[in-house]
Amino acid sequence: MNKDTTIGFILIALILVGYSIWMTPSKEEIAQRQHRADSVLQVRQQQRMLDSLRMIAEFQQAQSLVDQNQLPILSDSLSNVDNVALADRYGFFAVSAQGDDGFIEVENDLMKISFSKKGGHVRQVELKNYQTWDSLPLIIFDPNTANFDISFFSRNRTINTKDLFFKPFVNGKPYESGGLKTTESDSLVIGLRLYADAGAGEEVGSRYIEFQYTLKHEEYMLGFNVNLSGMEQIIASNASFLNLEWDVDLLQQEKSVDRFNGSTIYYKHFADDVDYLSETKNDEQSIKTRIKWISFKQRFFSSSLIAKEYFDNADLKTYDKERPSHQRYLKSMRASMDLPLNLAMDKTIPMAFYFGPNSFKELRAYKLDLERQIPLGWGFFLLAWINIYLVIPIFDFLGGYGWNYGIVIFVLTLILKTFLFPIAYKTYLSSAKMRVLKPEIDEISAKFPKQEDAMKKQQAVMGLYKKAGVNPMAGCVPMLLQMPILIAMFRFFPSSIELRQKAFLWANDLSSYDSILDLPFDIPFYGAHVSLFTLLMTISTIIYTYLNNQMMGSQSTQLPGMKTMMYLMPIMFLGLFNNYASGLSYYYLLANLITFAQMYIFRISINEDKLRAKIEENKMKPVKKSAFQKRLEDAAKQRGMK
Repeated sequence: MNKDTTIGFILIALILVGYSIWMTPSKEEIAQRQHRADSVLQVRQQQRMLDSLRMIAEFQQAQSLVDQNQLPILSDSLSNVDNVALADRYGFFAVSAQGDDGFIEVENDLMKISFSKKGGHVRQVELKNYQTWDSLPLIIFDPNTANFDISFFSRNRTINTKDLFFKPFVNGKPYESGGLKTTESDSLVIGLRLYADAGAGEEVGSRYIEFQYTLKHEEYMLGFNVNLSGMEQIIASNASFLNLEWDVDLLQQEKSVDRFNGSTIYYKHFADDVDYLSETKNDEQSIKTRIKWISFKQRFFSSSLIAKEYFDNADLKTYDKERPSHQRYLKSMRASMDLPLNLAMDKTIPMAFYFGPNSFKELRAYKLDLERQIPLGWGFFLLAWINIYLVIPIFDFLGGYGWNYGIVIFVLTLILKTFLFPIAYKTYLSSAKMRVLKPEIDEISAKFPKQEDAMKKQQAVMGLYKKAGVNPMAGCVPMLLQMPILIAMFRFFPSSIELRQKAFLWANDLSSYDSILDLPFDIPFYGAHVSLFTLLMTISTIIYTYLNNQMMGSQSTQLPGMKTMMYLMPIMFLGLFNNYASGLSYYYLLANLITFAQMYIFRISINEDKLRAKIEENKMKPVKKSAFQKRLEDAAKQRGMK
């Protein structure tokens, strides 16, 4: 760098330093500027306070023109500063920031509902025709944790309805006090209105959000509409939805928790199938498609929110609280979803609640697929069809006579076993043929004792079967045909609310376990009690396994490992069924006993000597080749093979 360049940089630096010193304001100028800024801020704060006070004053002045039962007013006990704070926090809805934190009791013949004035939501539901397992009133969810909130933007602030107070109306008239009950000829319309302040030139009380509930006389369905009046200038004009959050703590209603029919959230995709969160563990799901309804489902009861059209963007979650507030706490449910909104067109967002039993007949009548919450084997269509078109109609028909449900299960079992009688006969006849052929099969086994001759032995056995006209699979196919009914029963009995709290013999509840002995300790995979129906079912199953092995003849000796497993399976099921519905164990016990009777009838009706003679006669006949086998031989001849 030369001398001239250095001098140039020094002069530029001196000019910049001098300019900054020259432009720096004096202390007096700094004080004046700060004074002006403070004055502007003070003026703005005063203007903001005056605006809030004006809004309060205008509303309170207008309030004197209407009945106090219709609109809320800000408390005179609060200072202007407090009122300004409310106005700043809630904007147009400051007039509803204070009120009566009480409840409204409404009932019909089936349920009692408590509505909270704060938040305007359903606080508690009691089902009048049901009780808990220990005879207490059946409350579906914990009223102290019930939360229902609709939120939206207004004047750059979020408004949550759960924080504000609603004014109640009954059939369009202000509600005063007392309980309410529907009549046979009429329903009740409960309107809970969340008021906003009146706009310029508008009538006081014309701007509000109303939660409107309609309760009919003998209905578990509760109509629910969100009505918007004068909200065009209050809710943000660009709002395309309202956010709805609903969460509750479910309460345990049954003596035992069913591991295969647990509490979870069910939901139906709009114009599509029903799905659900995990029943055995905590789960959550974010859904970005339209949903028709969401249901907080327990084993025998559910709380469902149903859209007239659809919900958008639902977030669902089931979880366990570390410190629940209720001693009967079961599980927590949470759902957050969007209610589509068009302020220019929508004045009402129609929905409905269902609070009631998981009765197949009751839920199916609404034609909303709500019955899909009842686990009837929907994953495999054949199981669902057996339950829907065979088991449930027979069960309902027999139950209509007023019989004890233990007798109903007995008659149902007789009908099903009669229906399966031809299949059982085919199974027994096949096993009888195998017993007749057992000596010849033993000779073949002795002829090919070595392991490397297993293929020759198998070919010889199959040749014997073919000459005798015996199909070794004839006994397996009928058994496979019976399996869907056995599995369908496994799904039906534990989920049938008709069995709930119905006693039979020593069992006081066919939907739960029957304990004849409570143990002072807990046995892993078994429990702390002895279920007699389960014990009898296990013993009868072991006896059936023994008799079945005797009938199967040589087949049972060819697979010794399988034979041992067949005896171990009933023992394993003992631990599973000990805590399960006693009605199911009772059904399987009856099925085994009836099977023993059928086996006795088959034994005396099938003459094995005549059957042996028939088999010998078949051996003398030429073996008829199947069309498939004939085609194979023809193809081989064409290739020059014998």
